[in-house]
Amino acid sequence: MIESQNIALLGLGKDNLALLSWLFKHGYRGKVAICDRRTKKILEGVLKEAGINKRIKLEWRTERKFNQKLSDFELLFRSPGWPLACPGVQEALANNVLVTSAMELFYAVCPSKNTIGVTGSKGKGTTATLIATILKKAGKKVWLGGNIGIAPFTFFDKIKKTDWVVMELSSFQLEDLVVGPKYSVITNLFHEHLSPADPNNPNYHHSFKDYFQAKLNIANHPDNKLLVINKNLKVKISKESLPGKTIFFTDKKLETKLRGDYNNENIGAAYALCAYLKIPERTIKLAIKNFGNLEHRLEFVIEKKGVKYFDNSFATTPESTALDLLSFSEPIIQIAGGADKGADFKPLAKVITKKTKCLILLPGEATKRLGNEVRKAGLKKEKIFAATSMAEAVTIARGQSKPGDVILLSTACASFGIFKNYKDRGDQFKLYAKK
Repeated sequence: MIESQNIALLGLGKDNLALLSWLFKHGYRGKVAICDRRTKKILEGVLKEAGINKRIKLEWRTERKFNQKLSDFELLFRSPGWPLACPGVQEALANNVLVTSAMELFYAVCPSKNTIGVTGSKGKGTTATLIATILKKAGKKVWLGGNIGIAPFTFFDKIKKTDWVVMELSSFQLEDLVVGPKYSVITNLFHEHLSPADPNNPNYHHSFKDYFQAKLNIANHPDNKLLVINKNLKVKISKESLPGKTIFFTDKKLETKLRGDYNNENIGAAYALCAYLKIPERTIKLAIKNFGNLEHRLEFVIEKKGVKYFDNSFATTPESTALDLLSFSEPIIQIAGGADKGADFKPLAKVITKKTKCLILLPGEATKRLGNEVRKAGLKKEKIFAATSMAEAVTIARGQSKPGDVILLSTACASFGIFKNYKDRGDQFKLYAKK
């Protein structure tokens, strides 16, 4: 249990909300301050929805003053979405406040040492879920959580010593982690999170080097026994001194329901780790054979009048969208565009020009740049359409389609603007596709 009686939660997101509930469930009666930029009324609604007792005594620091005088506390649990560079956090660190996170506490007190962490620019959710699926097929009791949307303190009390815990971990959850998983996986590395594109998650890395080091923290701690990493990153980590063993994985083509050639990398990563854990090859292959795409990750939605609809709203980088396009042999009608993350669209524009039958652009700061690059790459202007909403985009796509075509949502951009997040964008696409 936490010894400090004076703690603060900086940001009341899923991780900190689950931690708060867990603390009071286990008898914590010390001081807890909620530091969040939202109003007290909104936050009280969040607590009520989570079923947290209103009689719990809390201190509130909200709106403009939410990140001021954080040195008043002994222990600060930082939401992964909040920047380490925040002046309030830096002041707290300078005054010997212990700044940590719910994820770090989880690893420090987890009843099981059979812990697996998966990170990477893309594929980490699919790979983590696939590893969990293989372990379950092998008869293990498995808990899956982390960045995939399940806060670990929601299931902490159910974990037994012999269970396995698989976590999908973002760079923001890893950037200040000093304890972590026993086994770790890095799927790949693209230029991501290098500008503050997400208003609900203002954290970002100031350089690609910082981003890589954050990812590497998954294995750069004394608890780590093994790092499974993409062979393409072999040169990049050659100068790193890591405490555990390192093995490299490559693409692995096995029978599967997964759509998208790049999933061969995710399969390769999961296979390499599970083989190291001595899971029988037959069990691994059976689990992979029946495994399908996760929601919003090149997910098959519906086939109507000979036209197939696929949702990869999770494709928020040019690299991931290019891989989507290369995964189809059918003519593609693509829906793209959105918020700007400062990405380079030139290589993607060449792929779009070769692979797409027509391109429908959603509103957003990046859309103009993407449209300009696509026109420069040679896509004729009569094949480029503008839509003001997802409903209009799907209507245009349907009007341009013929039997045998694919209508693909793969935007290469962040979702913020006309959508709440990538899930909302994908949900709207699926709704209008099915209408």
